[in-house]
Amino acid sequence: MTEDLKIVTTVGNEAEAEMVGERLSEAGISFTVRLASGGIRLGAAAARDVCVDGQDLDRARDALEVDEGFSDEELTRLSDEAGKAARDETA
Repeated sequence: MTEDLKIVTTVGNEAEAEMVGERLSEAGISFTVRLASGGIRLGAAAARDVCVDGQDLDRARDALEVDEGFSDEELTRLSDEAGKAARDETA
């Protein structure tokens, strides 16, 4: 990944960042996730910026525009994982 990172989207929490990351990975796009600037630091509940190489920005936007949706089971699993990670951070 180059140093020319661009924010493709900002999401509300770690679970949402994982879902976006899975979609980008399926499209063959490398990404990185970082805490969003200016937000309150709430562990797994903190907002996240999902970044890609500048050269992949248009492809990433296209990949994220596809409305495939996520199943209730997948959302529950990701939420549970984010909650566990948040508990582990405070332990």
